[in-house]
Amino acid sequence: MKPYTQLDKTSLPDGNLLALYEQDGELILEYNGLVLMSTNLTWSEQMLADLGCVDLLEGAANRPEHPRVLIGGLGMGFTLKRVLELVGSPATVDVAELMSRVIEWNRTYLVEHNGPLLEDPRTNVILADLFDCLGEGEKYDVILIDIDDTPDALITVDNGKLYTPSFMSLLRESLNPGGCLAYWMAIPSPKLEMALKKAGFNLEEHPMPAHEHSEEATHRVYVARLGASS
Repeated sequence: MKPYTQLDKTSLPDGNLLALYEQDGELILEYNGLVLMSTNLTWSEQMLADLGCVDLLEGAANRPEHPRVLIGGLGMGFTLKRVLELVGSPATVDVAELMSRVIEWNRTYLVEHNGPLLEDPRTNVILADLFDCLGEGEKYDVILIDIDDTPDALITVDNGKLYTPSFMSLLRESLNPGGCLAYWMAIPSPKLEMALKKAGFNLEEHPMPAHEHSEEATHRVYVARLGASS
């Protein structure tokens, strides 16, 4: 068996541990010893971008002249990479990431997998909680959120606020007319569905496999848009 080598680790604000490993050329991100994501299981993270950014593609009827996208959670950069491939130029892609070490891993270890995404002039990485990036008058055409497995399996306890009515109101206020909100979830999440519907969003649920050729679609991408009367 190929060696499983720890490259780096860091502690979250609540003391939980994130660690980056390498095995046979693939990188694995672990959370408290459990695999959170890896460079060979990225399909659903990329599809989060595809489904969320469909209205921003070249030739789309309502594509803005300068699309603005907000991504909550940098992770291994696969959602960001796909967004940059889709939105063209000019565009602005803000990325809210709570952990400075995760940003550094994307500048170093992950470059050979994704390229220098953070050096792209369209990319603006914000070292901050996603909650704190909303409500300051900034408006987005698309908001993509990939932070927790589900509202019941949080990366940090403080992330519970990302599923509250007050946060849903912030999301509504931060979307341009016709804008799109999309959440990635590891498994179906009735709690998230209820929160989005109560906030007035029309919701689509998309089952997703972790790998393009996998037959098991355990992951979910929830795409939400405001109703006509909202």
